Amino acid sequence: MVLFVNACVRAASRTKRIADVLLARLNDETEEVKLSEFPFPTTDEAFLRQRDSLIAQGKFDAPMFSLARQFAEADTVVIAAPFWDLSFPAALKQYIEQINVVGITFRYTKEGIPQGMCRARKLYYVTTAGGNYVPEAFGFGYIKALAEGFYGIPDVRLIQAAGLDIDGADGEGILRACMDGLAVNSQQEG
Repeated sequence: MVLFVNACVRAASRTKRIADVLLARLNDETEEVKLSEFPFPTTDEAFLRQRDSLIAQGKFDAPMFSLARQFAEADTVVIAAPFWDLSFPAALKQYIEQINVVGITFRYTKEGIPQGMCRARKLYYVTTAGGNYVPEAFGFGYIKALAEGFYGIPDVRLIQAAGLDIDGADGEGILRACMDGLAVNSQQEG
């Protein structure tokens, strides 16, 4: 099963267009989590107290862990997140706060090192940007570090179309080239 984490907001999202082509090429059953429609709870002290209590009791089947269980059980993960304000939409961070659950998506070794517990061996991060200044550290790099360092997903790939809104750029051509170049077996696309 492919888990599609959709952090796109606009109805005509260019990031989503690329992700749709990727999902078609992956050709597998897909479950979508549309983050703009998800009612995320506030991560406040009460939320953390409840989460920590459930973890301590080993109650990983609690409803508050449903997103974490879904993420951990996926065979492949596709995250579609446009590059906004040097990062990704805030809903993706809220989602990460929901899936970072010790005992479901990762555990700690006795040395205190996170060890991944997720089934997925591959994660695709799809993004678009209007300009060409897209430092990986603020978007893709963060997701890659979590996937490899916490979730145990060894193959993390970036699919990116940038420079879409630069004066004189052929934004549609850039998108087409990215979509045409998608090869789900290559090391890095687009």
